[in-house]
Amino acid sequence: MTANRTLTAEGLTLAYGDRVIVDDLDIAFPAGRITAIVGANGCGKSTLLRALARLLPPKTGRVVLDGKALHERPSKEVARILGLLPQSPIAPEGIAVADLVGRGRHPHQRALARWSTRDYEVVAEALAATGISDLADRSIDELSGGQRQRVWIAMALAQETDILLLDEPTTFLDVAHQVEVLDLLTDLNRDRGTTTVMVLHDMNMAARYADHLIALREGHVVAAGDPTAVMTSELIRDVFGLDALVVPDPVSGTPLVLPRGRHHVSPRVPAPDTVQEPLDALPS
Repeated sequence: MTANRTLTAEGLTLAYGDRVIVDDLDIAFPAGRITAIVGANGCGKSTLLRALARLLPPKTGRVVLDGKALHERPSKEVARILGLLPQSPIAPEGIAVADLVGRGRHPHQRALARWSTRDYEVVAEALAATGISDLADRSIDELSGGQRQRVWIAMALAQETDILLLDEPTTFLDVAHQVEVLDLLTDLNRDRGTTTVMVLHDMNMAARYADHLIALREGHVVAAGDPTAVMTSELIRDVFGLDALVVPDPVSGTPLVLPRGRHHVSPRVPAPDTVQEPLDALPS
């Protein structure tokens, strides 16, 4: 594995028919780091990820992998470098968990070749890393939504790619398993240098786990950079149309977003535009 892979978008415009979703986008994803993409529903997050995975051809512009246009590379070569966990993956009916995870080895295998010792080892490691070794022989149809999500992540890990794209990897998971999965992805990044790009709806999880944060609005980048610089009350209002107080997380020190609904307005709480202060500095 290497942390030197470069992935960028240059003048990227994406559309479904005549409907433009992403317009003239220039963006770079830091190699060997974790990038989280945030934004309101329909802003182009998942569409961008599909283009990065070569599932959606650009209307104009291009995705560039290691200095070469992604669509100019052979499919199997791309699959050895770049893996994708889509938002709603579909598994063959009745397939066993281990067999589905094993499909992640396909880019590394020659046609008609038998499985190698390495293939078996990688699948076992992926099952163990996601805590589903005991489910290996179960049909995926029998599993809960959270268990299925861990199976899909295991398949992505078994692919052993240098770049990993994940569209809402914590979908269907309770808070404990969300943290477990994001810790796992962080371990993968730290241990292997895997460049990780993930779409997340939870702004606090994104700020806590990402090294680099990208905020999208209507197919355009509103802000990009370190989460502590990007995640502000002004940005939350601009991107989500939401009033929120942003303070340092007392656990991680990363930005913590506290939404302010109509029933949460109180003279005891500073307005979103005020200077961000630690939680223990708020008036009591």
